[in-house]
Amino acid sequence: MKTKAIILTAILIVIVTINQFIGTENYYHHEFCENKNSNGVAYAYPPGVGILSTAKNCLVCHANNGQWKDDDKTIIDILDKDTKKSFKQSDGTFLIETKRNELKTVLTVIGRKKDNDIPSPYRNAWLYIDPTTIETNALSKFAPNWEVNLQMSCRLVGDKLMGYENADITSLPMTIRPMENAKDAEIVLQAMLTKGESVKGNAQEGMSGNYFEKKVKLKIIE
Repeated sequence: MKTKAIILTAILIVIVTINQFIGTENYYHHEFCENKNSNGVAYAYPPGVGILSTAKNCLVCHANNGQWKDDDKTIIDILDKDTKKSFKQSDGTFLIETKRNELKTVLTVIGRKKDNDIPSPYRNAWLYIDPTTIETNALSKFAPNWEVNLQMSCRLVGDKLMGYENADITSLPMTIRPMENAKDAEIVLQAMLTKGESVKGNAQEGMSGNYFEKKVKLKIIE
């Protein structure tokens, strides 16, 4: 009896294991193995821009159809993590200065001032990228010879930060460091404020979003 019970148990385990391999749905983006977009770019974001494909910005995949185009209520800022001082310049660009081989941690703050008339986006995606690297084979699409630990993210709003109490924001740190061969560089911060969910296989449908682009200058202090 014991031997039969052991054999039956083993058979059941094998059957369950086989069914899991056969019947389990893949929850990753199917576009990584089957690309149905005729222009040959991935639907995924933000890595789909220049990293997984040669897409130049988020709008290759996503629609710019949201209600949050007005700049006076839209928040896109880069702060010094320690001092909370903004790197924004008078012309709307950002200037981040740091010494060679020195770590500099910044906060990327994205969101909207609270508005009773227009629902806030509840998810923000952003990417720092050097446009000149998009079609290259470089693994890092950040400024050449600059180290970076978190150049992109997709995050739900709800972060708390002093000075932004009346806003729905995301706030996440990013640390950079210019190496020995690094030079002054100009990169782009691509950001999308979104609400809803994209239709599988068609990122243009189902999700409302607005795209913003900001120039970021990286300067080495000698």
